[in-house]
Amino acid sequence: MSRVPLSILDLAPVSSGSTGAQTLRDSVALAERADALGYTRYWFAEHHLSAGVASSSPAVLAALVAGRTQHLRVGTGAVLLSTTSPLVAAEQLATVAALHPGRVDLGVGRAFTPPTKPAAASDAAEASESAAPPARPARKPAAPARDVDGLHVPSAPPIDYTDSALRERLLGQQRVVSANRQPAPFRDELEVVLGLQAGTYTDADGVPHVSAPVEGTDAELWVLASSGGESAEVAGALGLPLVANYHVSPATILETVASYRAAFVPGVLDEPYVVVSADVLVAETEAQAELAGAPFAEWVLSIRTGLAGAIAYPRPEDALAREWTEAERALVLDRTATRFVGSPEQVVARLEVLQRVTGADEILTTTIAFDPADRVRSAELLAQAWGLEAPAAAAGAAGSEPAAAATVTGGAAAAHDTDERAHDKPAHAEDVPVGDTFGQVATHLVGSGAHS
Repeated sequence: MSRVPLSILDLAPVSSGSTGAQTLRDSVALAERADALGYTRYWFAEHHLSAGVASSSPAVLAALVAGRTQHLRVGTGAVLLSTTSPLVAAEQLATVAALHPGRVDLGVGRAFTPPTKPAAASDAAEASESAAPPARPARKPAAPARDVDGLHVPSAPPIDYTDSALRERLLGQQRVVSANRQPAPFRDELEVVLGLQAGTYTDADGVPHVSAPVEGTDAELWVLASSGGESAEVAGALGLPLVANYHVSPATILETVASYRAAFVPGVLDEPYVVVSADVLVAETEAQAELAGAPFAEWVLSIRTGLAGAIAYPRPEDALAREWTEAERALVLDRTATRFVGSPEQVVARLEVLQRVTGADEILTTTIAFDPADRVRSAELLAQAWGLEAPAAAAGAAGSEPAAAATVTGGAAAAHDTDERAHDKPAHAEDVPVGDTFGQVATHLVGSGAHS
């Protein structure tokens, strides 16, 4: 059966008892395995000031993985334009693309300007990873949870953005991570990248500028969005491909996709191209998957309530022993109810529903687990059950000419035929020589790796 392409978004989750350095080695090993399995893309998120997430430099990680794989498109999901200027982001990824042509994606996320007064209550998905929620009129109450043609669309989480302690936490992290960068309007920042790529960029004074690595690059520009707001609309207006973040903001997935499609005008692409993200964890049996996935709720709760972002990912047995209040459960329900955990057949069935209801052209999976071996096994089982085809020369030397991969070009995707054990400590991959935001702030409160 032919299905849409599958790709991977890696947050590099740090397990309890492990280190950031070891986690990054494990992520590189997972990328190498994904390359051999037939996944289309391997992107890294950008998160800062977190004990539980090691992916803080996605461009660096993308470059490393590009050199250790042959077929994957590598990229960022996403560079936050609160911490990195569009020029620097474009130059970083264009440099990688120059050495690995046809294999690089520049995914970017929108930033907010910090508010000067307490923010009004707003839909959680309108918060960016890169700054505190802006002051704005109060919105209507969140829509109730519902099922749409078999897809669960939860109610938005009950996060109170008027809380002064929360606001101060966001502003404090913003000052550290964003270094007082003042982003321009999102469309203007995207047009900087597009102008540099086309060799037509001029500054506000009309002075032309050229960036040698960026001009003529084949690195593809992407937008990540978590609501039907500015990001989705601007992506559509510029004819760019969109990633809609179901894994972060499932409550707003349908409006995100609809807003993008409604705003779409042929530009970089001739037709809309939508990738939808999902949290997945696959094991041989449902019971094994549920055991491996037990810590997820506590990890999300730490993101939404803690002063220091995500905690190191707990051991499953520790998570099972934790006692929960009803308020805590409600705060993470949107994420736990929309995570696809189970056997290969169960997860594939749910992903098929997600793809059908959203009309996704591609699915971007992210997998969080205590044991790195569980992440690898999940990718293997899903690839097999989904029917991915391994590249013809999956085990060749790094740096060789890449085989054709599914990509967004000319507005359309290329054809793509597409026993419970104790978790005492993470089983790491062999050492990989990695030497060859405010990233979890406001949107980190609703999930991981999102942008509005």
